[in-house]
Amino acid sequence: MNSPKKENSPAALTSLLSRVDASRTLNISALSRQEPARSEQFCVDAAGLYCDFSRSLCSADDLRALLGYADSIGLAAKRDAMLHGAKINSTEHRAVLHTALRQPPGQSILVDGADVMPDVHQTLNRIAALSDRVRNGQWLGAGGQRITDVVNIGIGGSYLGPELACDALQGFGQAAVRVHFLSSLDPSAWQQISQRLDANRTLAIVASKSWKTLETALGALAVRDWLLAQGIAHQSLRKHLVAVSTNIAAATEFGIDEANVFPIWDWVGGRYSLWSAIGLPVMLQIGSVQFRTMLAGAHAMDQHFARAPLHRNAPVLHALISWWQNLVTGSRSEAILPYSYGLRRLPAYLQQLSMESNGKSVDLQGQPLATASAPVTWGEPGTEAQHSFFQLLHQGSDAIPVEFILPLPQRDATHNSDLALVANCLAQADALMRGRSADEVRASLQQQGLSAEAVRQRTPHMVYPGNRPSSLILMNHLDPATFGALVALYEHRTAALGMLWNINSFDQWGVEVGKQRATSIQPLIENPDESVLQGLDAANQALFKRIRAGLQARQ
Repeated sequence: MNSPKKENSPAALTSLLSRVDASRTLNISALSRQEPARSEQFCVDAAGLYCDFSRSLCSADDLRALLGYADSIGLAAKRDAMLHGAKINSTEHRAVLHTALRQPPGQSILVDGADVMPDVHQTLNRIAALSDRVRNGQWLGAGGQRITDVVNIGIGGSYLGPELACDALQGFGQAAVRVHFLSSLDPSAWQQISQRLDANRTLAIVASKSWKTLETALGALAVRDWLLAQGIAHQSLRKHLVAVSTNIAAATEFGIDEANVFPIWDWVGGRYSLWSAIGLPVMLQIGSVQFRTMLAGAHAMDQHFARAPLHRNAPVLHALISWWQNLVTGSRSEAILPYSYGLRRLPAYLQQLSMESNGKSVDLQGQPLATASAPVTWGEPGTEAQHSFFQLLHQGSDAIPVEFILPLPQRDATHNSDLALVANCLAQADALMRGRSADEVRASLQQQGLSAEAVRQRTPHMVYPGNRPSSLILMNHLDPATFGALVALYEHRTAALGMLWNINSFDQWGVEVGKQRATSIQPLIENPDESVLQGLDAANQALFKRIRAGLQARQ
């Protein structure tokens, strides 16, 4: 296990890193016995969530050192700068104000001297009016029929957040429409969705801030062509198409009524945009009232993040513990395990939020980082995951930090599956911490009547090392308010982690390089002239020829 680099580190960070090796010898079970105030120090209530970080490889002294480091780097001041509209996205010279999208009326936030809040609430009211019209049957398609299906065309933040919210909140708002998400360039994706639709009853949302994202542009063309092929006249497309974009000219040229183009601002990053007009598919599913409740839940977490002292601040503690666990364990990944069917897409959402935000290798000054940045985020819902990769979590060679998310489920009085779900979640957290010793395994096998040789052979394979850290986020209900608070918690944890690493969590230049490269590669696939491949090495020439042959045979 490699220790983090200490050279070229500020003195405060060097001092903190000097604690890492000693913390690797800690025992979580022992800490729970030795530190009677641990629950008060490592657990906090915030906006309807109970965040329990007590099962971490972090002593009370370590936590005090971490909080001291947060003070030394001015984390509170950096948080305040973000919340008040400072242009902390330094490479793009932009403010970071997704929190403004859930501010209640009556507040004021200035960017370049202009109050952004009137536009925020005007847009929120506009999408609410559209949503209400669609849901109550006033918005009619070209054939005079009410809308029953909505197709959201977008990718990245224009897709992952809304899809997660639609899944999580499916039981709220008496859904009047079915929502579908088109994000893939694979033609089969749209073919499968379109088979379930009636063009006369379908409304499509094109979610593209610039109107230049390739996947969204091609998806929008496919849907528009389908509408026209199904008999929708070009002049009637406005009854079946709306957009979320800053490029009004491109949207109207595409066939969308300007009145149905909703703005999104450059101070809203895509992966933080669920709360904006990008959330229109969510509002269409759950209704404007429940959508505003979701915003209120997120705002409650914003208020907690802004006002709670750092030692009782859930996003800050979450970030500090997450950062520390990866330093102490040496793990380059973290597992997100929601024990909730509604949150099954949460790991995918957090993959983008965490890795696109903090997957950086240089700091704000362009210098190499002293420690590794964002770990790989991955996971699946429990209890399904218990039958796939939990083997690795319990007995693999790496101690991977785990985050359990547990909304208490609906009551199942017949089969008690609700109690079984909760019990499984708590049992896994306990098993990761306690493990199972060789003596315990031998005693169990002997009680089963196995021979001494069988006990000897089997024992090492059944030992669980334990002492594997986890955290637990508990909520009494998964509803719009607690869902909003949960997503906001992770947003603020992500920002706080970026502050700890001294990186810009709000640009994503690494996303652009592959897109740019694709524009030069596609002509090599399309052009049948063999001479265009001459500049490539032999392996790439062979690959392109194989692909060309396969495409030609397909036709």
